[in-house]
Amino acid sequence: MSVVSIPIVNKNYPMGCEDGQEARLIDLGKMVDARARQILDKIGPLPESSLLATLCIVLADEVRSKPIQTITDEDLKEILARIREIKHKIAQ
Repeated sequence: MSVVSIPIVNKNYPMGCEDGQEARLIDLGKMVDARARQILDKIGPLPESSLLATLCIVLADEVRSKPIQTITDEDLKEILARIREIKHKIAQ
């Protein structure tokens, strides 16, 4: 298990992840940070808890609005690889 520091709007959040997943977590953190900054640019300063709630709702809406057809073969391969990793860990 690794710990990565993820900066979101000038504050660092330590997050745990499996070894080898650090770069992915950092990339996801950059996406969240960019979206949080967009929200702040539109509506102005917010307390941390309000920003977090707003960010969660916005991201959930974006996920729910994403058409199923946009799932690619590469996405499915990644999901299958992850399932195999978990299966291997369970079998040990």
